[in-house]
Amino acid sequence: MSRGQGDGFVLRNLDTVELQRQAAALYRRVFGYGDPDFGLSPRLLTGLLRNGGSVVGAVDRDGALLAFAYGMCAADSTGGYHYSQAAVVAPGNQGRGLGRLLKQAQAEVARGTGTRRMRWSYDPLVARNAHFNLDVLGAVGRWYVADFYLDGDSDRVVVEWDLDGRAEPVAARSPERGPDRWAWGRTWREGDDGWLAVPADLDGLGEADRIELRDRVRDGFHGFLGDGLVARSCTRADPGTAVYRFTGQGAA
Repeated sequence: MSRGQGDGFVLRNLDTVELQRQAAALYRRVFGYGDPDFGLSPRLLTGLLRNGGSVVGAVDRDGALLAFAYGMCAADSTGGYHYSQAAVVAPGNQGRGLGRLLKQAQAEVARGTGTRRMRWSYDPLVARNAHFNLDVLGAVGRWYVADFYLDGDSDRVVVEWDLDGRAEPVAARSPERGPDRWAWGRTWREGDDGWLAVPADLDGLGEADRIELRDRVRDGFHGFLGDGLVARSCTRADPGTAVYRFTGQGAA
């Protein structure tokens, strides 16, 4: 990727041993991984860089890594795409727009390989991530994968991002119905649109309630996606509740 300047940092490929070691350490720290089985190999990052993958980061003037993302070339029956495995931002650096810059840097790498689509996954219960992916970037939630990481608790929504410039967030819209916490995990229809309520924040939600909520959200996604709708937005309906909006493929 070409280098880009930011407010006190530079965006660049992580193409040195030192930056890759920082990335591996930051990965463990942010996700709280103590088990070495969940570490990130610097040699993997080098392999990705040398084979069309993305390993991009924001580095400050002192050479400290503030955030990074990595991804790989991928393909399925519909053709090729770039899969973004993770984006990691150091504590204290949220709110600087680094996540968006990293995704844009990955998109530049993807275009350089001739790819015109990106995909990545996120936890559907984390409303702030859903909002960023759907409403800020304009990606579209097309697939729901139960137990994505085969660990028993990793349901994920897989989004697709059009890199040809046609990916635009849908116009902001609120449901006519005013959901509250008792609607969490519930779905309803308003005209052609589908709606699904989730907590705006998971803090304070007990384990049993979280498991029940995940089951309901899984059923809701499967129902709407099975009807040919896609997840296009996730916005707050009130301080405690967010709502997903599902629309037809070409709806605005």
